[in-house]
Formats: sequence, C-alpha cells, structure tokens
Amino acid sequence: MSELHQFPTLPTQPFRLDVPLHELLQQPAHKPQPPRPGKEQTLPVPVFPQHPELYHELDAADIAAHDQVLRTGKRHWPPSKILKTMRGWMFPYFKSRILPGEFQPIIAYLFTEWKCNLDCHYCWSYDNRVKGMTEDTAKRAIDWLETTPCRVLAPTGGEPLLRPDFVHKVVAYAAKKDFWVYLATNGRLLRPEVTDKLADAGIATINFAVDAIKEKPGLPKAFEHVDKNFDYLVRRQYRHGYTMFFNTNICRTNIEDVKQLATIAHENGISITFHINEAPMMEQGHFKHLHQNDTYIRQEDFPMVDDLLDWLIDKQRQGWKMVDSIPRLENMKGFMRGVGEHWGCRAGQNWLIIRTNGTLAPCFPLYNAGYDWGTVGEQKFDVAQLSEMKKGCEPNCFSTLGYNVAYCYSAARVLKWLGKQAMHGFQGVTGSFE
Repeated sequence: MSELHQFPTLPTQPFRLDVPLHELLQQPAHKPQPPRPGKEQTLPVPVFPQHPELYHELDAADIAAHDQVLRTGKRHWPPSKILKTMRGWMFPYFKSRILPGEFQPIIAYLFTEWKCNLDCHYCWSYDNRVKGMTEDTAKRAIDWLETTPCRVLAPTGGEPLLRPDFVHKVVAYAAKKDFWVYLATNGRLLRPEVTDKLADAGIATINFAVDAIKEKPGLPKAFEHVDKNFDYLVRRQYRHGYTMFFNTNICRTNIEDVKQLATIAHENGISITFHINEAPMMEQGHFKHLHQNDTYIRQEDFPMVDDLLDWLIDKQRQGWKMVDSIPRLENMKGFMRGVGEHWGCRAGQNWLIIRTNGTLAPCFPLYNAGYDWGTVGEQKFDVAQLSEMKKGCEPNCFSTLGYNVAYCYSAARVLKWLGKQAMHGFQGVTGSFE
C-alpha cells in the first residue's frame, strides 16, 4: 500500500513541501553555478528548405492520409520514421539498462526560455525577468547529452517560440545528431512559416498546450486564438512525418472546455494529455496568483471534476486517444483531494532539466531550487540524495512525464509493449503506454 500524504488543494502557504526539505533545497551548503566560461560557441545556421519538394498546398495524398487516420485510427509509418523513433526511445532505453552508473538519461528538457507571451494564472514558471538560453549553452548541452544514452530533447519554457530562429537552430542541430526532438508550445506563435521551418528541420512531435475554447480570466491559452495555426499543423503532419497532441490543464473554470478540446482532438485523429491543476510545490517569489486564483480546484468542485474524469475515461474506452492511462485519470481524483503516493520517480536518473543558464535540476517543480545538481557537462546527481528527497516531494507531484518514465522503466512492460507493436508492424504507436 502506498504511503498517503495530505496537502491543501487551495493553497494556504507558498509551497507544498515539508519545511525541512524546502529549506534544504533552497538553502543548501553549495549553490549551483553556471558552467565555466570557455570559447563562445554558436549553433549552425540551418539550411531552409532542406526538402523543397514538400512545400506545396494540401493535395490528395494529404487529404487521404488524414481521412485514413480518422477512419481507422491509424497512420502509416515508413521504415525511416520507425527507425528514427527507435533511435530516440528504444535504443536509449536499453543502453540505460545496460551501461554502468545510475545517471543514464533518456530524455532531457531544455529550458530555452523562462519568459512567456501569456500569463496563465495557474502557471508559476512565468517570469519575464529571466534571460533566455544562449546558443553557447544550447550547443554545449546537446553535445554533452550526445555522450549519454539520451536521444530525446524537449525545448520548452516559458514559451520557446518567443525566439523562433533560435529554436529552429536547436531543432536542426539536435535532429542532425539523431535526437528525437519534442517541442512544447502554447501555439500562439506557431505561425505557418514557423511550422514549415520546424518540420523541415526534423521536429518529431509538438506538445500543443490549450486550456479553453474561448479565452477566460486566467486562461489565455484558448483555441479561438490558435485554430488556424492548429489546422495548418495538423494537416501537414502526415507529409513531414511529425506528430502532435493537445496538452490541457484541468481547472475549476474549464470543465466543459476540456470536453470540447478532447472532442476536437478526437475529430482530428490526435491524442490529448491532461494535468490536474496544482499549486506550486516550492516557493515561487515571482508568482503573483497564489492566493487570488480562480483556476484552483476547491472542495466543492470535486464532484464536477469527478464527472469530467469519468467522461474522459469512458471516451478512452471507446477508443479516443489519450496519453494518460485510465488508472492515471482515476488517480487524479485522489490527488486533487490531497492524497499522494510514491510512484517510482526516476528524475535525475533517466530524465532531467537544463535551466536557461546551463545548470541542472532533476525535474520541473524544482526548477528554482538552490541545490547544486551540477551543470552541463558536469552533473552531480546523487542517488542517495535524490532518494531521500523524493520521500517528501514525490507524493506531492503529479508529473505525467515523470510517471510515464517511471511506469515504463520496467523491462517486462517494455518487452511486452514492443512485442505488441511488432505484431502490428509498428504502425499503432498511439495513445497511452497501456
């Protein structure tokens, strides 16, 4: 039986961690220092277009591919794309199990920005005072990660497309080194010309964050502002071979919107992932929406959120594509009531984040921790420290990425899943891992 922890859904204090753990992470003996300066490096300027033959208006082949996905739920993956995904995920996974040492990353999140063009009231990672990542740091990070098993790189923020030319360089440089590149964006700046460059550079998947159909107070990530960008992106994915999915945060004010967004995803043959709204795990001095925030789920909201989760579970059983498994959606009911559990977090071992200044941290919620986990090229992750820390932070965290890495870090599950996919010619890799 998992250990249970209680914490308030509506925040009454500036952080959710136990005070001793919070103090240890914020006031350690040694604080992280940016990488030592060396000869300044720059990222190569990508050639565009590399594939001019792919730049034309929608044609019969695009329409047929889209219709096939909507009719059968499947899309065709040529051998080159299957091999690309294997190089990004499968080969690194087996390397991480075979190679000596506990630090064997599979995926790294590259925080190119901490700035954002929107102010979502639930998001504490919005701080426009933080300087964006330099080309030198980005290049050193990718070159360093190439020496590890890691072959999934996720530029994120903030909003990484505040500097689209910078992200274009990052994607192109990483893709040429066989990284499977995953971009997180709110879609406002994902104009057709930006999509064209990212697709040409070799983007693998796009995490398209949207929370409402029409903008609401505190929820500016609205589909009404990005519908044209979405349409351009979704209809050209078959030609270029990338994927995309919706990323939606469940709040007390967007219950019906979540249903409509899930329906839009289903009607367009893409997947969707959900988060349950949660207050900051650590104190965020810049966060101005902590105590006056209408997006936080209150006790009286539990029944309507339960009904929404039951609706999503029913739709997934009908075949709708969702990243979160049915047990994971069920667990959201307990988490919003303050019931956490230990789920086997692998942060700092098989995944990590690289901050804008090149320092490292194990995961998103600890972005602003003062603890020294090292820098690009000189990681200092210690399993004993991570294990002790996770006794306090893990039950307070509902990281979808962290949970999926932990769940999948089982040889038996991976082999079973690979066997199932092999039987279908690796043509059915959609939806949740289960």
